[in-house]
Amino acid sequence: METIDKPIAAKKRIALVAHDNRKASLIQWCEQHRAVLEQHELLGTGTTGSRIEAATGMPVEQLFSGPMGGDQQLGAKICQGDVDILIFFWDPFEPMPHDPDVKALLRIAAVWNIPVACNASSADMIIQSALMERSFSREIPDYQGYLAARKGEFAV
Repeated sequence: METIDKPIAAKKRIALVAHDNRKASLIQWCEQHRAVLEQHELLGTGTTGSRIEAATGMPVEQLFSGPMGGDQQLGAKICQGDVDILIFFWDPFEPMPHDPDVKALLRIAAVWNIPVACNASSADMIIQSALMERSFSREIPDYQGYLAARKGEFAV
């Protein structure tokens, strides 16, 4: 598939997600990086988003809980261009009944070329990047071009 350039704005839309036994770590990380996070828009899946908002006082757009479809809801927002960064503290030692949803979410983040952090170290690298303060370009799939090419295949 061909790609096109699409900028990520200076004000980022940051998705925050954590498995149950990683939620406290993500909340602590959010408190540590509050000064930066307050400059951006935050969204999170169900319990994670509500716990971050309660602990930090920062507004967090809350989606459904992960097992109830929040991962897919977040994936749809990524496809629609409504998420710029995914911070997802997942637990590699804890099997989850919704593991296929998690894998799908990580896959769609890779497809749409958004930065992803799966632990505090990688999240620190993203949040401390000079790119957090400004707009920057990224390549994404040219879906409209793909549709136009497919339409031409079926023309008689």
